[in-house]
Amino acid sequence: MGKRKNPRRLADNEAWAVNRMIRTSPIKLNEVARMIRKKPVDKALATLEFSRKRVAREVKKTLESAIANAENNHGLDIDNLIVAEAYVGKSLVMKRWRPRARGRVGRILKPFSRLTIVVREVEEVN
Repeated sequence: MGKRKNPRRLADNEAWAVNRMIRTSPIKLNEVARMIRKKPVDKALATLEFSRKRVAREVKKTLESAIANAENNHGLDIDNLIVAEAYVGKSLVMKRWRPRARGRVGRILKPFSRLTIVVREVEEVN
């Protein structure tokens, strides 16, 4: 007797991708994620391609993964996909120290983020 299959967390017309260890702060990553929310995937990819933000490459990679998941795993039509959700969360924070004057230390925080992108198939894309 095997393990039961987990129920799907998303609707049948949705697919997602998660990027878990992006080396940037969640605030900076959310700026880029805000640019692509509620857009058709072709416009979102074009926006990320020509964005001047460094983290846009990671967001583009995650969006391409979500599109590939929608096409290959769920049989959705990629011409009718929109970015339904793009949300950012905190991951670990590396703590480093820098010596300062008179025996003190300066704290350096190196945050990591996680990005989740959900794409949804709609009937007609504007």
